[in-house]
Amino acid sequence: MKKDGQRPKTFNSLSELHRVLGLPGPLHPLISLAEITDDAGPDASRLPPSFIYNFYKISFKRHLTGQLKYGQGYYDFDDGGLFFKAPGQVSANAGNNGDHSGLTLLFHPDLLQHHPLAKRIRQYGFFSYSVHEALHLSEKEKETIISIFQHIGDELRNRIDKFSQAVIISHIEALLNYSDRFYQRQFITRHAVNTDLLQRLEHALDSYFNNEETLKQGLPSVQFLADQLSLSPGYLSDMLRSLTGQNAQQHIHSRLIEKAKEKISTTGMTISEIAYGLGFGHQSSFSRFFKSKTNQSPLEFRNGFHLS
Repeated sequence: MKKDGQRPKTFNSLSELHRVLGLPGPLHPLISLAEITDDAGPDASRLPPSFIYNFYKISFKRHLTGQLKYGQGYYDFDDGGLFFKAPGQVSANAGNNGDHSGLTLLFHPDLLQHHPLAKRIRQYGFFSYSVHEALHLSEKEKETIISIFQHIGDELRNRIDKFSQAVIISHIEALLNYSDRFYQRQFITRHAVNTDLLQRLEHALDSYFNNEETLKQGLPSVQFLADQLSLSPGYLSDMLRSLTGQNAQQHIHSRLIEKAKEKISTTGMTISEIAYGLGFGHQSSFSRFFKSKTNQSPLEFRNGFHLS
């Protein structure tokens, strides 16, 4: 068991975080916007080694370095980018190394209470992406994002009244929707590198199915494949959806069915042997899975294939 001193520090309020970072108190108890420049901004060195924010974080960095790019011969925009964090995610203190200039928006889930966005925000998968899966922005996209941050800042500084919360939430929703659109653009402009990732994914699945030791672990999981590609599960699923129309789980199921059909139609293996060979613990589980995807039992498929 970890000692208390080793547990991540949890920040439950914006006021507490502002105090630790040496910032003035937030203008609103549930949302704050901080601008970071070369000369001013929060002092990240005052944060503990690891910590958890119990609020959402959207950060715009003015400069993204080359280490955020994938491979050789592949180019992203380097005029700025966005990073996202959901409540409850553990962060590590990286100190003040590098260029951190930009804007950081923090808002507590309670800000969205009784608003439809409180439920819809879970649909924005980029809150679970890793730091190297940042949203790279073109110059025009950067202007759009910065303008929304500015509108939120103006609302906080000048117009705290009964309309403020609804107006601010509408700006947050616009920020999320534009981010979703720009991520879809990023998947398209990264077609070459994403195709390479897809090839590596297929290789990882082939290796999994051909490795008896690996198959003892059971069916391949989304987390397993994401780890093989050094991606977050959410980013992997969204990337695959843009390329194939299927998320990662659906892609695994499609490959399982392809492999099962191949073994059923080209080998003399029993259905039980095929089930265990694909990572299923029981033949019955495999048969139910196969029928749910093909509307045929494995035996019906085999018999129909031999009659055709």
